[in-house]
This record gives sequence, C-alpha cells and structure tokens, in this order.
Amino acid sequence: MKLETARLTLRTLTVDDAEAMDTWASNPQNVRWMSWGPNTLEDSLAFLETVKPDDSNFAVIIEDTGKVIGSAGMFVDAERNEAELGWILHTDHWKQGYGSEIGAELIRHGFEDLHLRRLYAPCAAVNYGSYRVMERNGMRREAHNVKAFWSRVDEEWIDMYVYAILAEEYVAPGA
Repeated sequence: MKLETARLTLRTLTVDDAEAMDTWASNPQNVRWMSWGPNTLEDSLAFLETVKPDDSNFAVIIEDTGKVIGSAGMFVDAERNEAELGWILHTDHWKQGYGSEIGAELIRHGFEDLHLRRLYAPCAAVNYGSYRVMERNGMRREAHNVKAFWSRVDEEWIDMYVYAILAEEYVAPGA
C-alpha cells in the first residue's frame, strides 16, 4: 500500500527498512513516549518480519531524497469501524511539519478510502508535538487518563491523552 502527501510517501514497511528504523527505534529520546522501545536492531528486524504487504504499517519517506525518516500506522478495528493512528519521526525531522502531513494523510485515508466512522490516537500528555499534530488536523481531546501510560525510558507512570475525530467532523482538504 502507498499513500502520498506533498512532501512524503507512506508505503508498507519492509525488512529493508531495518537500518533506517534502528536510527529512531533505538534512540531513547525518540521512543520516550512510545509503548515499545528502545529497540535493538534485532527487535526491529523481528517486528518488520511480521509486517504483511497489505498492513497499514508505513515507512515515512521524504519524496525528494528517498530517505526513510519514520514510520506510521493505522490499526483498524473492523467490528467498531474505527482505527487507531500512530506515528514516529526521527528527532532530526521534528518541527518541520512532517507529523502534520502524516496525520492529515492518515485521516484522509481513513475517512475517504476506508470509510471509517471514527479515528483516534493516544499520546503521552507531556508529548506536546504529538497532540499538536492531532489538534492541527481537527482531532479533539476526548480523554485525559491519569497515570495510565508506562514510560519505559523514564520508568514512571505518566498521564495519557486520547484524541479523536468522527467522519462527520472531517473536512476534506480543499472543501
């Protein structure tokens, strides 16, 4: 599967992405607020070997350079007609608008291509960059769960936000 934005391509992750993935998955700063990591190269390879060609586990690639700078995912629950969204970018590519592009494309894909009724994304309450991406893309904060997320890097329970958007709230780009 392949999705495109103005500057990025999102395509299914493959084992060939292991070295690129290792640059962010092994970095404690990158995975501080993830439910996994820091990973070894072997951890990343083991995960990549489970990714199927039709999965919505995407490599995030800068279109102009072909460089893999992160990953994103859309995890569909068909029974509930909704999906959880997630993304991670290497720290070298933070604060350049890539996260907002990824979020916008995942939301577009979820509503326009998959015809889902609801999309949501959890994040650490201290992860300003992540929840600002969600807010910029029309998602609203639905929950503030106190000490609900184990920060593996900091080894402490921290607060978690959950953001969501419904299909009827979605405004298509250019509409």
